[in-house]
Amino acid sequence: MSALHSHILLALVALPLLGAAVLIAIPGGRAAAVRWAALMFAFVVMALSLYVFVAYDHAGAGFQFERAWDWLALPGPWPLGERGISLALGVDGISALMVMLTGVVMFTGVLVSWNVSHRGKDFFALYFLLLAGVFGVFVSLDLFFLFFFYELAVLPMYLLIGVWGSSTDFKTFIRTKEYGAMKLMLYLVAGSVLIWVALMAIFAQADLGTFGFADLQASGSFPATFQRIFFPFLMVGFGVLAGMWPFHTWSPDGHVAAPTAVSMVHAGVLMKLGAYGILRVGMGLLPEGAETWMPVLVGLGAVNVMYGAVSALGQRDLKYVVGYSSVSHMGYVLMGLATLNHLGVSGAVLQMFSHGIMTALFFAVVGAIYDSTHTRDIAALEGMAKRMKTTTALFVIAGLTSLGLPGLSGFVAELLVFIGLFQTYPILGALGVIGAAITAVYILRLIAKVFFGTMDERWAGQPDISRIEGVSSAVLAAFLLLMGLLPFPFIQAIDESVASLLKIVAGAG
Repeated sequence: MSALHSHILLALVALPLLGAAVLIAIPGGRAAAVRWAALMFAFVVMALSLYVFVAYDHAGAGFQFERAWDWLALPGPWPLGERGISLALGVDGISALMVMLTGVVMFTGVLVSWNVSHRGKDFFALYFLLLAGVFGVFVSLDLFFLFFFYELAVLPMYLLIGVWGSSTDFKTFIRTKEYGAMKLMLYLVAGSVLIWVALMAIFAQADLGTFGFADLQASGSFPATFQRIFFPFLMVGFGVLAGMWPFHTWSPDGHVAAPTAVSMVHAGVLMKLGAYGILRVGMGLLPEGAETWMPVLVGLGAVNVMYGAVSALGQRDLKYVVGYSSVSHMGYVLMGLATLNHLGVSGAVLQMFSHGIMTALFFAVVGAIYDSTHTRDIAALEGMAKRMKTTTALFVIAGLTSLGLPGLSGFVAELLVFIGLFQTYPILGALGVIGAAITAVYILRLIAKVFFGTMDERWAGQPDISRIEGVSSAVLAAFLLLMGLLPFPFIQAIDESVASLLKIVAGAG
């Protein structure tokens, strides 16, 4: 058991990489072997991710499952010796929850991609490479490798969207998949430049010869002025991936152009890397800078909430509705983090998990509708519940989670965010509640338009969601119900880690 504990995080990063290598080695004509190999690796990774969350000692808090391997010594007269760069891995309660989210979305994404026929092994290899990077970010305790894995998680998106994506072609609105892929890549690389500048500044200022997170955090080498200057680099750099306004415009276009599984990972997991970076690196290492800039972050988050919700009202493409909805819901995450309040930050972390599962379910169901009808035009879809009963039920679960219905995960997360906001920024908390009301309007209107009413005769023979897509969606729906009905295990899982982070910020202030 101890061997499993000491190597399980390395396995979470290595297995997707090994899976990509195995898939590349399988002859191209053996499509069934590619699919089953991908499913096997994804299932094992999901099982390990669930184990990490369940086995994490929430009462003990701190980083657990720790293991480090020296990689590169940096010669010089450093105070701590030649520590250099290490592949240091570990998780606290926050990252353990994000690891579980990634494992679940990875497995369900493989299921919904079961019928990918065009260069299937290349698709799954890039998909696994992307997810290896995501796991690496959540478990890295060395800033150099955190940034390396961050880039590894971003770069495969360009090919996955550009090759396997789809274009939007309405008479008055055209967006090609190449446009979506390029726009996504340019924005995210620009954000990465800001992150790298900040990390280099942190390394140089600390002057310890190491990128180790714990050593940097304990050093006390970052003056208040330094923190106030470089925290915005991290806030904006990571905020780009989190869909922060006004750097969000890549996100809806990227969501819509991506194939279903990549949309699930994009909205469900990748956007969480941005929020996690602000929380872990920005707030963890530059707490005085965080205190200074959090009023700006909460304001930008409020714009996210209102802008995303109002924009979703005016969309006619199902995927664009979900895309702008993601921008809006990530606003709640940013606002919750900005409260620097225990309930608010806890709500932000729970919202990261809830939104990740919810948007994965949304995109899985929208993908099933598109596969069946070959359209995402809301005006052309009506009365689908008569032919697609299971699809309707799954979409309604995701929609009710989005609008915060009690008994589903969205209610728990948003309630904590709102309480934290009203304790710190009551006026902006009121804006958040208004945004939730607008969310209810566009979600209920969308459900009424697409699934109920008089059915168009052209959909009379349409099949319901396939069995394998139904299994994938049911897994996601189960997590939304589990967190909504039994929220306390999730809250307790992150409680001590959130408290430890806020003690650092409070101590700095």
